Amino acid sequence: MTGERRDPYRNFRFRVEIDGIQQAGFSEVSGFDANIDVIEYREGDDITTPRKLPGLTKYGNITLKWGVTDSMELFEWLQDAMDGTIERKTVTIIAIDEEGSDAATWQIMEAWPMKYTAPDFNATSSDVGIELLEIAHEGMLRSS
Repeated sequence: MTGERRDPYRNFRFRVEIDGIQQAGFSEVSGFDANIDVIEYREGDDITTPRKLPGLTKYGNITLKWGVTDSMELFEWLQDAMDGTIERKTVTIIAIDEEGSDAATWQIMEAWPMKYTAPDFNATSSDVGIELLEIAHEGMLRSS
């Protein structure tokens, strides 16, 4: 007998929460990853296989994309950083299951905006204008 079937969560069912910011929905979140540098060294007279030790943990920048609205909150967060006041925030990314409940959560710590891209405009297109904010951070946790 097999266990209960667990289908993967759909990547279009998510929400993003940022401390103190009420920004509306995001169309895409990408880039959150973690990796550990590998430090190799040779022990004594062992010339065939180096030892491998964990080094620094590094986190990729997170990119948020959203359709242009009259909200200025994320741009103002970036503007504060450009003016020398870096306000670090916790960013939470939540996957939502088929029933609409929170299913998996990634918490991004000590996040701050480091790059903004304004939308491209094209009079021959009917696409939504997309703003982009890239966020640097110092840690990531996953729960549930």
